[in-house]
Amino acid sequence: MRLVIQRVSSASVTVAGQVVGQIERGLLVLVGITASDTATDAMHLAEKTANLRIFPDDEGRFNRSLLDVGGAALVVSQFTLYGDVRKGRRPSFIAAAPPEQAAPLVDAYAEGLRSLGIHVERGIFGASMQVALVNDGPVTILIDSDEVKKR
Repeated sequence: MRLVIQRVSSASVTVAGQVVGQIERGLLVLVGITASDTATDAMHLAEKTANLRIFPDDEGRFNRSLLDVGGAALVVSQFTLYGDVRKGRRPSFIAAAPPEQAAPLVDAYAEGLRSLGIHVERGIFGASMQVALVNDGPVTILIDSDEVKKR
């Protein structure tokens, strides 16, 4: 599972001209799933996301988490996070999990955040989405469940 986490002052996702998810202060999380990912990975990364200290304290240091600041999360599936560009000019997406496997794991990740008390908004799995955001900082963090498991 790969996450691109962006600290935002606002973010929204639009499908077919309709806003389907929108948050103010919080995190925009782009979620990619690969074939080896499990519900355990989804829950572990939800906990890591909710507690990741990337919000400033009163002195401007990264000492507060999404839970600490009462922020929300906008979760958007993005299979292209598993794009392989090592050969040729067109990315290969063979490492991305098929939709029937990926959709339940994106759901599990979002539900994991909710279970921790985070307000979660969502994109629509498989839809063509337009994502708008105001990146706060900017702060962008990449998390790969395979790398997290190594520690």
